[in-house]
Amino acid sequence: VQLQASGGGSVQAGGSLKLSCAASGSGFIIDAMGWYRQAPGNQRELVATITFDVGTTNYADSVQGRFVIYRANAEKAVRLQMNSLKDEDTGIYYCNAEVRRFGRSNRLHYWGQGTQVTVSS
Repeated sequence: VQLQASGGGSVQAGGSLKLSCAASGSGFIIDAMGWYRQAPGNQRELVATITFDVGTTNYADSVQGRFVIYRANAEKAVRLQMNSLKDEDTGIYYCNAEVRRFGRSNRLHYWGQGTQVTVSS
């Protein structure tokens, strides 16, 4: 399983950005995908996740109401629309996928390369 992330960049506070992440490979089922972020000096934290069966979402309190995560099952992709961005949203954003191999019940986690998001006021 490989994850390819795109999007990110620099924006002024109050602006918007969109991140995309697509999974490639074969022989697996995606249970969920999501985004995590890490600011300098901080631990990696959850931003948002979505399940691929019924689309259940989970957001960090800090982004609730500003960010929207949605999936494109046929593309094995997930996107994160980030609105009303704040300085504290700055960090490296990592895509994550929770998958199961065909015939296996254990879940595996894969990470994409990070993409930088910089918000300046």
